[in-house]
Amino acid sequence: MQESRTIEFKEKITNSFLKTVSAFSNYDGGEIFFGIDDNGNIKGLSDAKQACLDIENKINDSITPQPDYMLELQNNDRTIKLTVKSGLQKPYLYRSKAYKRNDTATIEVDVLELSRLILEGKNIKFEELPCKEQALTFDILCQKLKESIQIETFNQDTLKTLNLYSNTTGYNNAAGILADKNHFPGIDIVKFGENISVIHKRATFDHISILAVYEKASEVFRDYYQYEEIKGTDRQRVEKIPEAAFREAIANALIHRVWDVESQIKVSMFDDRIEIVSPGGLPAGITADEYLSGKLSVLRNPNIANVFYRLGIVEIFGTGIIRIKQLYEDGSRQPEFEVSENAIKIVLPVLEKNSDLTEDERRIYKHLSRTMLKSISEIVPYVPFGKSKTTQLLKEMVEKGIVKIEGRGRGTKYVIK
Repeated sequence: MQESRTIEFKEKITNSFLKTVSAFSNYDGGEIFFGIDDNGNIKGLSDAKQACLDIENKINDSITPQPDYMLELQNNDRTIKLTVKSGLQKPYLYRSKAYKRNDTATIEVDVLELSRLILEGKNIKFEELPCKEQALTFDILCQKLKESIQIETFNQDTLKTLNLYSNTTGYNNAAGILADKNHFPGIDIVKFGENISVIHKRATFDHISILAVYEKASEVFRDYYQYEEIKGTDRQRVEKIPEAAFREAIANALIHRVWDVESQIKVSMFDDRIEIVSPGGLPAGITADEYLSGKLSVLRNPNIANVFYRLGIVEIFGTGIIRIKQLYEDGSRQPEFEVSENAIKIVLPVLEKNSDLTEDERRIYKHLSRTMLKSISEIVPYVPFGKSKTTQLLKEMVEKGIVKIEGRGRGTKYVIK
């Protein structure tokens, strides 16, 4: 066992542990072990039973509101385990300050994070707060509702039903985000050429309804990742990247992002992939594994999600990631998902179907698809087999017409056709 985001060791009892109690109570909970040094070695406490009383008194006297915790004697009464649960009455303050864990360190939260904790403690979401702009129009939302669910009338009662308007507080932030014009950030799209120094197009969609943002982003996508192919008398549309996957990823980004920061969703388009980065990590109460497997969905913006669901844009039960993966079932390259504390990144590769590749060949193909020309020595460190097998696999892939060789001798390079 070693120190982590949810585990801390304290060789002695000093007031510094109270910051960690605040951090664990404000976020995901955790455990503090007393009588153990930073390396996990048991040092022991001279009087662990008295130390339990001291810890309890310090917490009760110093943390407000009262946190939910439990003390246990361990290792023949030589050490103490303090278990702190995530609380409901956030923020939990030590000396009038709130704290959080940053890897194995405990730090004070900033003003934005404190305001989020206050809202969470009151069971209020940012999208539910009154919008600072109240002179809003909803022509785009009205049109979409009439197209999707054939509503006959659109008025303030419609907005009340969608939880976008209240007689007491007026329009909320969810309404502002969906309004025709607003002050909220949108999407910044860049289409790169052969490298990031070459920009073919840049489009920014800001301060308009996210329904319009969603459609405009899709239009840019179609310009670069769809084309028509004539076979005989038939004209067929070919998708380099499944449009359904792109739409799902953009809808996910708009629904699940944090809206209290002035940061756009970043869409980077390359010849071989699209990268979508949305502000804000996962909502509290869900792990990265649960998010990626589709086992659990926690909505950060349920009112916005409800509108997207009613319009048929998304499934409300969190199936977006599963649907994206399903669209790539037959592909040699799979979508990638990265979850960090402050962002979620989705990478959609160009769909390339090579069903005749072996599992080992797919590993080489996956590495080559992310890079330019590569020599065998540059490929070997990224595959789980040696130079001899890599050489043989590349030879077979050349014979299949999947990979081609450029150069000779020591300058031999391999590239996907």
